[in-house]
Amino acid sequence: MFISSCAATDVAGKVIKVGPRVTNYKTGDKVDAMLNHPTGGGLAEYAVAKDNLIVLRPPEVSAAEGASLPVAGLAALQAVTESAGVKLDGTGRHVNLLITAASGGVGQYAVQLAKLGNTNVTATCGAHNLDLVKSLGADEVLDYKTPDGVARKYDVVIHCEMDIPWSTFEPNLSTNGKVIDSKHPLRLKKHGLRSVMVMPLVRLLWSLQFYECYLILEVITG
Repeated sequence: MFISSCAATDVAGKVIKVGPRVTNYKTGDKVDAMLNHPTGGGLAEYAVAKDNLIVLRPPEVSAAEGASLPVAGLAALQAVTESAGVKLDGTGRHVNLLITAASGGVGQYAVQLAKLGNTNVTATCGAHNLDLVKSLGADEVLDYKTPDGVARKYDVVIHCEMDIPWSTFEPNLSTNGKVIDSKHPLRLKKHGLRSVMVMPLVRLLWSLQFYECYLILEVITG
């Protein structure tokens, strides 16, 4: 069976219709949603979303802000809390953390979330984004093209970049250090690195019986 992959899975919208088994949402609710990954559809005027992948959007959060959150935000949250073991209330062991591509979608969330915990965060990005990443709370921000100063040992690397060789991290990992990678985690094994694959919390539901739990959204584009 061939399944096409359509663009845009993160959307902000207004509920215009709910399935018969939907109880938490009603017509007119303003929501943020994550759509089915293989089919997407977020660039269309209307989209169908599963009720457990939708949240009400607070009034103080704009549609643009809400639509940027689901995939990148969940990936960062999982990487920081579940894989890196950072406690967002500031308790727990101290973690020396390196975040690559910190000016990207996952990286920006990861920096801010990590700094809620007991961490020292070093972040890499392009030279033109150094001030941006510093403003997010990183303790140290480095131009990825000139990574001079990366001398410490890291307990965790949250790797959001595709073009940095995996062997680059090995000299800078602590004894039990690990790399959390959302791009090509299996390739890390070639270099003997301990890797953890991060996938956003998505359930792919194919059976038509589940459509009773779906909502139809009018997608907000501006």
